[in-house]
Amino acid sequence: MTGSGVQIERRVERVQFETDRHVVVGNVTLPPEGYQSRFSDSLNRGDLEFVPVVDATVIPIDGGEPIRHDFIVLGKQHVRIAFPIEEVG
Repeated sequence: MTGSGVQIERRVERVQFETDRHVVVGNVTLPPEGYQSRFSDSLNRGDLEFVPVVDATVIPIDGGEPIRHDFIVLGKQHVRIAFPIEEVG
């Protein structure tokens, strides 16, 4: 809820990102419909350099142990491929 008492609806989408060194699986928050509601819209926003990801698992591509984080920000310049996995709740 915002300070004005108006609740802003959001949609959570489970996504996977791949960088040169890691696979990141986590949740991103998007508007329920309209402007910026598609996952690709959020990635293509020129005014943002980072993607906030919650409930994230970072998996090293070289075979190290996965590490879980409640919250990370992922630099868009490092993302090689990204795609939605499923919509969450």
